[in-house]
Amino acid sequence: MSKTTKRKHVTREVLEEFILPTDNQQIVKVVAGRGNNLHEMANAAGEKFLASMPSKFRKNVWIKRGDFVIVDPISEGSKVKAEISIILYPEQIKYIKEEGKWPESFLPRKESVTPKETKETSVGDLLDEMEQNLKVDSNSEYSETDSDNDDDLFVNTNRPVITCYYTDESSEEEDEDEEEDGIKEKSENHVK
Repeated sequence: MSKTTKRKHVTREVLEEFILPTDNQQIVKVVAGRGNNLHEMANAAGEKFLASMPSKFRKNVWIKRGDFVIVDPISEGSKVKAEISIILYPEQIKYIKEEGKWPESFLPRKESVTPKETKETSVGDLLDEMEQNLKVDSNSEYSETDSDNDDDLFVNTNRPVITCYYTDESSEEEDEDEEEDGIKEKSENHVK
């Protein structure tokens, strides 16, 4: 199998397969990269350990701090205690949450595990919820909601802050033109 074909198959496997963890596997969060294809992981209980990246993923798929993976434990390892078996992407995480297999400690505080027996909602309930999320402002049609707020945007502190002040240049130009016209008229009167 050529490198390109292998990369294609590995990438397809990572992106398109929706797999639930087995009994001996566990879902962990990547805490940091430690070099030599080793990554520090934290499990649902908060225990930290090293996990190795298998050779099929190397130079084909990258993971970063904050990503979630499924690992297989290595029983004989003293420092490296697991090997990465599946890298999870948002669609796969959503699938695992729907199945009720996602660890509680990795959920945001607002969210809770919801197995397939979720509460049925009608279209009317969804429309009511959407109307409540939109805040009508007297000055404009819709006001800015929390999700539209720019406060959570990344600010690059390595660049200087540039503040621009705009003035109405058209009125200044008109004033200057009037003054120039007045000067020309005076000079024409003196020439005659």
